[in-house]
Amino acid sequence: MIDFDSSSGRVSIRGIRYLLIQPATLIGFQKAAEASGGQVAVWLEAGGRAGGRNSSAKMRTVSTLEGREFAQAYLDMGRDIGWGLFRVTRFDAASFEVEVAGSPFAEAYGPSDRPVCHFTRGVIAGLGDTLFGAAECREEECAAAGAAECRFVCCGKM
Repeated sequence: MIDFDSSSGRVSIRGIRYLLIQPATLIGFQKAAEASGGQVAVWLEAGGRAGGRNSSAKMRTVSTLEGREFAQAYLDMGRDIGWGLFRVTRFDAASFEVEVAGSPFAEAYGPSDRPVCHFTRGVIAGLGDTLFGAAECREEECAAAGAAECRFVCCGKM
């Protein structure tokens, strides 16, 4: 599934380039931006959304799966690259929910009084954009804030 090309220094999955990075690197950026008063949640969500939209749209062109099965197959790539175990727990024509066990972002962030998995939220929103044309996604529960797992709700925008 993961293609490592040592001659070019590229890592790709299904023809989409990826970058291996320690969660602590991204969380270091996140915490520095938070400390400076930056709107890091917006920035990370936007970055995640761009990647999620790009890769789910590309996968859509080669997949025969639809609906919940497509969403789960797409999110299984997150598991494959170390983002935790993704489970689509609810899916209908206008929305879906995803639970993530073992989020590396929540783990690296440490205890928090609020959800911190903005990048993952963005990726799931990007999937929602592919499924619904446009979507909004929120993190309802976060392991960093004491939940057993992170839980995201994504709704298509009308």
